[in-house]
Amino acid sequence: MSPPAGSSPSNSLVSAIRCIFERDLRALSREVEAYPADDLLWRQVPGLTNVAGTLALHITGNVQHFLGACLGRTGYVRHRDAEFARRDVARATILAELELASEAVRAGLSNLRDAQLADDFPEVIGGMRFQTGDYLLHLTTHLAYHLGQVDYHRRMVTGSEQAIGAMRTAELSSAHSSEETA
Repeated sequence: MSPPAGSSPSNSLVSAIRCIFERDLRALSREVEAYPADDLLWRQVPGLTNVAGTLALHITGNVQHFLGACLGRTGYVRHRDAEFARRDVARATILAELELASEAVRAGLSNLRDAQLADDFPEVIGGMRFQTGDYLLHLTTHLAYHLGQVDYHRRMVTGSEQAIGAMRTAELSSAHSSEETA
């Protein structure tokens, strides 16, 4: 999941949100790849409710549903219970799901404009309505929260202190060299 070819910085909020989703999905892929064996993604740790494999499947389902299906009209049908029930899914399958989630980000945000962020999100959630921008920001922090959980799970089950560079500020949409002038 590399940045789109020919992409350039933009000052739009939608572009910034898209960039953060894409950055964090790439980081989650690096986390999954950093596990030395597939079975470690599923290793239980006392005190942790969810393991990395479960969290990765939940994130992919969440992104494909809310960005792909709700905003991008991809036709994705979510099976949330399965996100938490599936076990021993191969790393390659999880990485493929992460790529599909990245495609859902592009589908959902490619045609969204900043002016639409004030519109209601197209789905009622928990009996409530939210502005699209508000809910997208919630979804980015939701992804980042679970990304951090995966990082700590990986460190606990592998004993590794290795960082994967999850929050690379150089990947933000407005990043540019300090040598450049405005």
